Amino acid sequence: MNRDIYQEPLVSRYTSPEMQAIFSERSKFTTWRRCWIALAEAQHELGLDDLVTREMIDELKKHATDIDFDLAAAKEKEIRHDVMAHVYAYGRQCPTAEPIIHLGATSQFVGCNTDLLLQKQALALVKKALLHVIANLADFCRKNKGLVTLGYTHYQPAQPTTVGKRHTLYLQDLLMDLDSLEWLEGQIKARGAKGTVGTQATFFELFRGDHRKVRQLDELVARKLGFPEVFPVTGQTYTRKLDIKIAEVLAGIGASAHKFAVDLRLLSNLKVQEEPFAQHQVGSSAMAYKRNPMRSERMTGLARKLMGLVPNFYATFANQWFERTLDDSAIRRMDIPQAFLLTDAILRLYMNITSDMVVYPQQIAKHLRQELPFMATEKILMAAVRKGASRQEMHEIIKRHSVAAGKKVKDEAGENDLLARLAADQDMPFTLAELEGLMANPAEFAGRAETQTEEFLAEEVEPRLAAHRDLLGTIDSSLRV
Repeated sequence: MNRDIYQEPLVSRYTSPEMQAIFSERSKFTTWRRCWIALAEAQHELGLDDLVTREMIDELKKHATDIDFDLAAAKEKEIRHDVMAHVYAYGRQCPTAEPIIHLGATSQFVGCNTDLLLQKQALALVKKALLHVIANLADFCRKNKGLVTLGYTHYQPAQPTTVGKRHTLYLQDLLMDLDSLEWLEGQIKARGAKGTVGTQATFFELFRGDHRKVRQLDELVARKLGFPEVFPVTGQTYTRKLDIKIAEVLAGIGASAHKFAVDLRLLSNLKVQEEPFAQHQVGSSAMAYKRNPMRSERMTGLARKLMGLVPNFYATFANQWFERTLDDSAIRRMDIPQAFLLTDAILRLYMNITSDMVVYPQQIAKHLRQELPFMATEKILMAAVRKGASRQEMHEIIKRHSVAAGKKVKDEAGENDLLARLAADQDMPFTLAELEGLMANPAEFAGRAETQTEEFLAEEVEPRLAAHRDLLGTIDSSLRV
């Protein structure tokens, strides 16, 4: 590492080698050569064998991966055109094939088709990581489906739920992200061989006005590059509307992760649930006792960056004048790799956190004890009426003592003594033991939370995971820092 120049943290700290490799120069430029080979093969097979010979194609294939990067860089510095610099470098290695490299094509033949190929590969990595997070959360939900905990609305204690049920909410978000990703997979098509402004004029000339052959060329190049479909029309580039959809799907994953991470940070403050804490991890440079939710905080920050990229894609698409304008080039070189690298980093964190989250049942029970008497008042009211008491009178008594108990908790930092207050009231038809019995089983206050969790896992999550069992092998979720 050169420590005298800026290093991109996404590469040096946060992302997987697999995602980094997809957007590397080697990957990009070898894919350019793959496109040139596909074009030459298709031209040869469709009747231009007098121009594009088998010997030329064999020579191109022989040098498909041994790129002279220094020669290409020197040529680009001279002519200020990256595609023609690589055409030159490839031609130096392939003197026989040199005359037909890039024949009939424009720069975006390699540029767009390569972008689309690399994005397909990157989405496959994203999908695999997303499924692993879903599997981790499903296991967590299953283990904690019946662990009753306080629910919160407005970050104020509300009715109880279960730890498992709460995490089905995050799971449902991720299933929606998976739906969006799988829809997107069907939208990525090849740009194909469309010519300078999308009219295929040069190929139309090469094939001497044969419309059928030109269409076949477009489709054959796409198939050779691994695309089942080709965009039916393009300008010089494939529509940047697709870039928007890719960014939206990735940012949607970021938003789901952000929501989870913020909630886990809040739970950490309540001391009821935490992210894993490594044996030698340091929480604070000053406060040695601290267990800061550092991974969740990092995930929040990375997601914020990812969600913030989306407007760039809207602006780039909206500013593509007519068949193409070059203001998309520099920003896409940064934003497309960054969007995927950010998603990769976020999902690695999400996998890491959900692989070994820590839950504290006794602390959960403590919070329940503090709040459950207030939540049990409606049950107490109904039970009192069944004993013959007036609903209105009981409501007034419960309200009076609830206010007093709440005041003690807030003003005096005391324990919630609502049940003792009610038992001491001569108009309340229950002993303290009877009142405590009414709230002895917190699960009664959690409704169908446990059953909902079981149903959701069985009906929604497990079928999706089963459909992608081939993607759920071992995956490294360790973090470098």
